[in-house]
Amino acid sequence: MALNLEDKKALVAEVAAVAQKAQSVVAAEYRGLTVSQMTELRAKARKQGVYMRVVKNTLARKALAGTSFEPLGPKLKGPLVLAFSKDDPGAAARVVKDFAKAHEKLVATLVSLGGQVLPGGDLEKVASLPTREQALSMLLGVLKAPVQKLVGTLAAPAAKLARTVAAVRDQKQAAGA
Repeated sequence: MALNLEDKKALVAEVAAVAQKAQSVVAAEYRGLTVSQMTELRAKARKQGVYMRVVKNTLARKALAGTSFEPLGPKLKGPLVLAFSKDDPGAAARVVKDFAKAHEKLVATLVSLGGQVLPGGDLEKVASLPTREQALSMLLGVLKAPVQKLVGTLAAPAAKLARTVAAVRDQKQAAGA
């Protein structure tokens, strides 16, 4: 369905607002997917906090202008769906990757993260990025490790003394029996 000028301006403004706040974007070719499959993809994206939109490439270029995803604009070719990760940089990549496993017609063509444009083959790398909770738990583990080692080092002489005393006691009991 053709959009009039006002609808196009509203669409560009909407996508630009999302792109301004997004952490990453995945452009995937959806040629060959049915309407029900696209609806299923959009539903999965919404559950993961991913904004997904089919936008004409010329309108997408205008919407991405002035954002960190501007380098993606000239590389947009063919019928593409754009998936923007709002909070988690790997969320859009995970949604596209998981859906593409079951539907081979969905093919990731471009991934943009941190101002860099990556080929669709790097989707796996972006999808494997940890979530915020996972990253925080990994950071906590890294911060906790030196303290654990210090406590272990400080407790080692007392533990060694206790084992030595226990061994002497066991030896005397064995000799007395």
